[in-house]
Amino acid sequence: MSPTIVLNADGSLKLVIGSPGGSRIIPYVAKTIVAVLDWGLDVQAAIDLPHHTNRNGSTDLEEGRSITAIAPELERLGHKVSVRGLNSGLHGIERTPRGLLGGADRRREGVARGD
Repeated sequence: MSPTIVLNADGSLKLVIGSPGGSRIIPYVAKTIVAVLDWGLDVQAAIDLPHHTNRNGSTDLEEGRSITAIAPELERLGHKVSVRGLNSGLHGIERTPRGLLGGADRRREGVARGD
């Protein structure tokens, strides 16, 4: 579950990402991996994205972030929405052509450094 190591097709290291957070670890880490691999964000930008989770109950949106704007549409679709504090403590290291790039969640203490 966490930490998670992501490898390139050739077996070389692409990303190491992890977070505390109990059952919220899975959506936090998954969102970050998708943001790096599919959306082309660097690890810090991916960690900085607003959180959203659903653990077979309400759809939780991170309070104070832009993601709360979708709450009315989610409710219209039948979701029970809860806007709440969602801190994670994500930390990651991404291997880039320029070297290692570290990312740390600004929601909590800590730092990650690359080369």
